Amino acid sequence: MVINRWIKDNLKGDPVIWGITFLLAILSILVVYSAASSLAYRKMQGNTEYYLLKHTSLMLASLGAMWVAHRIDYRYYAGIARISLWISVPLLLITWRYGIKVNEASRWLTIPIINRAFQPSDLAQLALIVRIASILAKNQAHIADINKVLIPILAWCGTICGLIALTNLSGAILLFFTCILLMYFGRIPIKYLVILGLSAMLITGLALLVGQRGKTALSRIHAFKQQEIPFQTEQAYIAIATGGMYGKGPGKSTQRNFLPYSYSDFIYAILVEEYGLIGGIAVMLLYLILLYRGIKPIADKAKFYACLLSAGLSFVISMQALVNMGIAVGLGPVTGLQLPFISMGGTSLMFTGISLGMILSAGRGEIDTSIDTLASSSGQAKPMNTYKVLPTNNVEK
Repeated sequence: MVINRWIKDNLKGDPVIWGITFLLAILSILVVYSAASSLAYRKMQGNTEYYLLKHTSLMLASLGAMWVAHRIDYRYYAGIARISLWISVPLLLITWRYGIKVNEASRWLTIPIINRAFQPSDLAQLALIVRIASILAKNQAHIADINKVLIPILAWCGTICGLIALTNLSGAILLFFTCILLMYFGRIPIKYLVILGLSAMLITGLALLVGQRGKTALSRIHAFKQQEIPFQTEQAYIAIATGGMYGKGPGKSTQRNFLPYSYSDFIYAILVEEYGLIGGIAVMLLYLILLYRGIKPIADKAKFYACLLSAGLSFVISMQALVNMGIAVGLGPVTGLQLPFISMGGTSLMFTGISLGMILSAGRGEIDTSIDTLASSSGQAKPMNTYKVLPTNNVEK
């Protein structure tokens, strides 16, 4: 009774999303412990529990960030995102030029004092989706206005995706595709989406020329078209094939000793090896259910900002998961995309947790009335908390 009351009082929002999150968290700890045991043995003098303890602490921190984010009125995030975008631009530039380089790509910065790696692209990705959702929601009455809608969206999409593409082309493409889907649901005219698509092709071309991973990306695409199987994919095939229907069992993977990045980019292959085809399909269904629960409110045009925010964040998490799983089974060229909330990581886990918390906050739709009081007393326009359905357009004001 006490536990049920605590859950009811403290875990607000969609219980299905909470359930999926806890399942993914538990599975992540188990699979990372297994997949990273060889790495820990080599680098930590046989201390195979090192990454288990580290990853578990990061997972708990991510769940804590998710809890905090879901308790905050979702309307606050529009203002935070605007500031975060301006911060992200110089951070992405600094990372490109002076960041920590791994596999010929500079994607991390070292935070002074605590000496921890931070990936600015995760912050930029989250801020961009929130900002686009805000612009679309506030301008539904004049959605075809080039100056108020198209130019701001094009400027931010082009800048953020272009800077991310310099070091992570696959991540930038996935982010842009998510933005296009979000704009489609936000009723941006098709002709504008075509313009954005053409702009994306130009930015991609420039990223291939001046970016750090241009040659690598082209070589991987060429190898995939020629049906050449790289070493990583070959080892992933072996892991999946030997897993069979029911898997070898938790902690019994053998390919973790041979598969590069078995704890991050190719963790899905280890998951299938240990938990079988059934486990692999179950995980895929969890992400699809998360996507469904996230986009389900999109039909509620009375709360358009909350709907777009939830849909956009659900898209980026689920689409990245599906792409990662598709790469593991050979449906596309090798990329550096991780499996959200399962792969070992620090920044990615934290921002995925924050994103899930924001989805829950948007789904709840609860409003902090102090914002209204502050806006009224200062004489400012009311923030996005009053929703009204117009005769011709469903608009959030």
